Amino acid sequence: MRSLRFHGRLLALYFAQYVKARLAYRADFATAVLASFLGTAASFSVVLLLFSRFDHLAGWSFPEIVFLYGFSLLPYGLFSVLSLNLYEFADRYLVEGRFDRILLRPVSPLFQIYFESFRLESLQEVATGTVAIAWAVSRLPDLSPLGLALLPLWAVFGAVIYLSVFGILTASSFWIEDRVGLAPPVFNLMAFGRYPITIYDLKVKVLLSTVIPFAFASFYPTTLALKRAEFTPFFWAVPAVAILFALLNRALWRRGIARYGSTGS
Repeated sequence: MRSLRFHGRLLALYFAQYVKARLAYRADFATAVLASFLGTAASFSVVLLLFSRFDHLAGWSFPEIVFLYGFSLLPYGLFSVLSLNLYEFADRYLVEGRFDRILLRPVSPLFQIYFESFRLESLQEVATGTVAIAWAVSRLPDLSPLGLALLPLWAVFGAVIYLSVFGILTASSFWIEDRVGLAPPVFNLMAFGRYPITIYDLKVKVLLSTVIPFAFASFYPTTLALKRAEFTPFFWAVPAVAILFALLNRALWRRGIARYGSTGS
């Protein structure tokens, strides 16, 4: 508990300090928020385009797709806020030698990588997703109250899954000397979780439910609220998948740090 309180307080201090620095340039921050929102709106326009031509998508109505899409923005937004350093890790920390500074501090290196800097403009995705869910709920008369109540918690689990998967990919940089890393190609797969998994080929379904479990981050958490009983076992498996991948992420980082030999600079 003492360690939990310490890291919680440290996270609050990290976040407060970063917010102060980020808001020192308010016009730049406002521009970043607007650009982020326009990107979200552009991706959502694909849904509008689909339903301008079809009444449903593989048995899923427009309000259901909006509900699913809106929820997918919650874990994705939380992930985006915290994942800034993951994209820059190989180049900024390993190649340039900044990881040595991280190791000198008496705090978990992985904790520092996740929480040393933030992408604050991505909070708009959480807000936009919440609005989309509220709109869909007003047009879906038969929803599960329990499923709705658990959505915030399952969104946190979804963010943990995203952070863990990309943490694992980032940790591979300890073995693969590359400035870009493995994360960029996998990043595009996150968009697949914004739509019902039933519309995909079997291979894609298996991929998104096992090796890269993005379906557990965005699709399966909505199925209880939408009363899709066939996915109930997957819904209740979401916390277990989040914990499993978090543990794999932690273990791989420990092994990577153990073999890290510095740049010598």
